[in-house]
Amino acid sequence: MEPKKTVFFSLGVVLVGLGAVGVALPILPTTPFILAAFFCFGKSSKRAEKWIENNKYFGSYINNYKEKKGVPVDVKRNSLIFLWLTLSISAILVNSLIVRLILLIVGICVSTHILLLKTKKDTIE
Repeated sequence: MEPKKTVFFSLGVVLVGLGAVGVALPILPTTPFILAAFFCFGKSSKRAEKWIENNKYFGSYINNYKEKKGVPVDVKRNSLIFLWLTLSISAILVNSLIVRLILLIVGICVSTHILLLKTKKDTIE
């Protein structure tokens, strides 16, 4: 496997692990990690991409996103909390105004993206 694909594949594996932990820890959002892992696997391994897309536990996250069915409100809320918590910790640990500004811009852009995603309506059948 070429180096670029190895990096994407390795990152995908780490992201799936974080997504799996997120299932058990409400503060850690599962959806962004699984979607990022899907992207990484798409850049590195068609077999891994198909595996995660058809996975019993994670496939629904990907299909809801791809089919634009929406993201549940609690997933949006937890994603925003985790995003701003980690960005805040990073800003505190870094003593550089330019890095803090970049973190703020990233936070605003990612938050905007999350908020603009269609919200999934829960339907009882």
